[in-house]
Amino acid sequence: MIYILVFIVLAILSFIYYKLADRFNIIDKPNHRSSHTQITIRGGGIIFYIALVIYFITSGFLYPYLFIGTTIIALVSFVDDLKPLPPSVRLPVQFIAAAMAIYQVSIDFPVLSLILLLIVGVGFINAYNFMDGINALTGVYSIIIVGFLYFFNSKEISFVDPDLLMYLLFSLVIFGYYNFRKKALFFSGDVGSISIAVIMLFLVYKFYVVLNAPVALLLVAVYGVDSVLTIVRRIKMKEKISEAHRHHLYQMFVDSKKYSHIKTSLIYGGTQLLCCVIVYYTYSLEMWTQILITLTTLVFLALSYFLLVRYFLNLRSRTI
Repeated sequence: MIYILVFIVLAILSFIYYKLADRFNIIDKPNHRSSHTQITIRGGGIIFYIALVIYFITSGFLYPYLFIGTTIIALVSFVDDLKPLPPSVRLPVQFIAAAMAIYQVSIDFPVLSLILLLIVGVGFINAYNFMDGINALTGVYSIIIVGFLYFFNSKEISFVDPDLLMYLLFSLVIFGYYNFRKKALFFSGDVGSISIAVIMLFLVYKFYVVLNAPVALLLVAVYGVDSVLTIVRRIKMKEKISEAHRHHLYQMFVDSKKYSHIKTSLIYGGTQLLCCVIVYYTYSLEMWTQILITLTTLVFLALSYFLLVRYFLNLRSRTI
């Protein structure tokens, strides 16, 4: 009964935000770097944070550090959606949020390892934000991961409170109603993509710590490979990493191959699902076996990335 009530509340609140954002002109205007062509309401991903708020209250205030860190970054990100903030403001907050998510799980590591983990965490948060560039991608990708974790948590080893996963799934499905369209009714915005990224960081890190399973890295492998290798390509092209661009592989699917946003998102979601299946069947193997499987999978994804990029660049050159 509580699940039905939570779903209804989230659905109502998402509709209220949609109307308020429309009234107060919280919109995203397309430019030459955009994958959309019409003005669209921005910040609909605030529903992910609202799901966390509802969970935090109904659970008796579980995971307080995760909640505080996500609250801080959600607030700053929402302001950033309204009026862009400089990196000097956003970056410290991202480090605080990542530190809180990590601290919520465990900091029982050497100092240097924790510093590296924190840097990787901030990089992950930004990568999740960078990948939020077409309709349905953030929603489909996140549903695959959270859905898998809920299944794993129920059928294999319980590593996190299942209500957190279920409430997140509700928010992602409701978000999908507005976003999984050829012409989206609203976008996630930084408040959505960054908030869900912090929660994902917590979930993946907790999975790793509780199960002592290096294959946890594969839970976000597709986004990770696209983000990291795209940054490498942009550095080679001597571009400013902080500037908007259209070099991500998912953007090339849309621009060069003319795939729809939904089809491209399903390709990414399906590939990530395969990675989750690998995690499911390997998480209990010996440590070094898991590391070998993880590295092999990442190398395969990286090779696939470079082959597809080369294919799309050749395809583009033939059409010029």
